[in-house]
Amino acid sequence: MPTLKQAEPNRYSRILGYGSARGDLDVTNHDIAGPIDSSDEWIVQRTGIKTRHRASENLSITDLAVAAAKDALANSGIIGEDLDAVIVATVTHPHATPSLAALVAHGVGSKAPAYDISAACAGFCYAVAQADALVKAGTAQNVLVIGVEKLSDFIDNTERTISFLLGDGAGAAVVGPSETPGIGPTVWGSDGANWEAVGMSHSILEIRNRDFVAHPVEEGEKIWPTLRQDGQKVFRWAVWEMAKVAQQALDAAGITAEDLGAFVPHQANMRIIDQMVKTLKLPDTVLVGRNIECAGNTSAASVPLAVDALLDEHPELSGKLALQIGFGAGLVFAAQVVVLP
Repeated sequence: MPTLKQAEPNRYSRILGYGSARGDLDVTNHDIAGPIDSSDEWIVQRTGIKTRHRASENLSITDLAVAAAKDALANSGIIGEDLDAVIVATVTHPHATPSLAALVAHGVGSKAPAYDISAACAGFCYAVAQADALVKAGTAQNVLVIGVEKLSDFIDNTERTISFLLGDGAGAAVVGPSETPGIGPTVWGSDGANWEAVGMSHSILEIRNRDFVAHPVEEGEKIWPTLRQDGQKVFRWAVWEMAKVAQQALDAAGITAEDLGAFVPHQANMRIIDQMVKTLKLPDTVLVGRNIECAGNTSAASVPLAVDALLDEHPELSGKLALQIGFGAGLVFAAQVVVLP
């Protein structure tokens, strides 16, 4: 029996460059406090958010993803034709099929295999793990990874548990082969027992049946599902469990907190970030991504947006180690140490 040929593997992979795109509207706490009977002071105290970027009606999730992708390609010195795979992490693409990734691939001039993944706020780190594996296996040489959300399409402005947290944006990275280790082992997993802690108000099937509607549906009334969360449950889980995952990622990479140049957690809540920094005992020399103050929580886009912002502000981080971690609805999580491009 003949022996099957195998792809030529690459020993290591690395991130070649990041890119980003943000919503075109600045939405302050004052703009959204009224419908939830809140205030700027309360929102800042509880979350650390002062304003967030949201996309206008004329700026689609595809527009955001393609803009971030082109930025990452330019920063990586790669063109669309050089891509061997495109992975998009999102939970807000309005079409169950076809994938957003196929449209983004076309938007950057690529015919590479393209697919979406649904891992909420951990989506980008999940996608980096997959890109890392594809490159190391030799299945791909250059992989475009994008985390993108237009969460404003799924917000009920009167909902108090999550609506004031959310923003829109896209973050991207290109993963390619490397002669030295550039992406550490990914520590990832899920906690489906808490599946209902973050999610939608109702399913698409319920829209069809309309059984969930407590009042007669008026002609033209929108019954689109919107986001909800059990804030206390998610907060406790993130504070106590995700610091453990972050430490496991450091251990898996064979480094300590003192070796890091940066720590970039999911931008869920400033209090969560502060507690993780404290629990991990990060030294003052480690720069911490904290763009939640001006960007809000952008789910799958959160980590790459924060990394890109940190690199813009601190170019001296180039070549240093960063620990990035995403966590959210599912509940799902993923963390890895990367060499910053």
